Amino acid sequence: MTEIIQRDGTWVLGGDTLRLTPGHDKGVSLLRRTLGELTVPLRALAGISFEHGRKGGRLRLRLRDGADPLLHATGGRLAEAHDPYQLIVEPDRLGVAEYVAEEVRNTLLLDRVPSGPVDTFLLTGPPVPLSVSAGDGTARFDGEHVTLEWNWKTEEAKAAGGSRVLAVRDIRAVEWLPAEGLENGCLRFTVGSAPTKAPPKYDPHAVELWGFKKDPLMALVAAAVQVRLPHPARPPAVEVAQPQAAAPAPTPDADADDDHDALLRRLRELGDLHRSGVLTDEEFALAKQAVLRRM
Repeated sequence: MTEIIQRDGTWVLGGDTLRLTPGHDKGVSLLRRTLGELTVPLRALAGISFEHGRKGGRLRLRLRDGADPLLHATGGRLAEAHDPYQLIVEPDRLGVAEYVAEEVRNTLLLDRVPSGPVDTFLLTGPPVPLSVSAGDGTARFDGEHVTLEWNWKTEEAKAAGGSRVLAVRDIRAVEWLPAEGLENGCLRFTVGSAPTKAPPKYDPHAVELWGFKKDPLMALVAAAVQVRLPHPARPPAVEVAQPQAAAPAPTPDADADDDHDALLRRLRELGDLHRSGVLTDEEFALAKQAVLRRM
């Protein structure tokens, strides 16, 4: 086991995982403290670096594209202070940090972990239930439904429609944007086939954010929902109607083969979600039976 303990947090390399625990120092961000300990499988890593600074240094993990729902939902917009994959290293522990980085690199090399993108989330996302109040509303998520409730600062036209309850099955996309300069941020859900063009101030499926302390916590809600949506690298197939003059349709046997392959892929995807903890044993059993009946 290899570890480094700092005021900013503790990283422990053991087996095939890297355990990241935020510190209790007052400089540790609210988002990192709320997110808590992360267990990162080494197969989710694309690399690690150690950067020297004038006072100390910084360990930084690089995750494979598509491995983490938090990074995907935030689109790389998390401020450095909120990034759970960085660790500030004190001046008297620079040698330890370099050793940890080298050990992680050697493990990735020996295990032949690829660094390319993945089409399955390899981290489970924040635990639920979650409830965050910021900006003009409160977002609650219980694992199946998102509830958006408005406060006294909400635009009257949006508040008039009352709170919103969105089932995960109806959500097509989720994004978190921080407030930047004079531009407000938001936590926005896309429901239906196309995103709305309304500003977050008026969008009943968005919480508007104004750049206050709790804004980053809305990113945790976005990540918890994102991990339960189809992976962005696996977009749903879109059927395109063919004109009568087009080439003959495949034979029934070919159709059956295609359907069978699609169902096998779905079983593998369900297995990945079950192993990563997104689906409970009961949810996995029900979903698996539904697929097997179709086969």
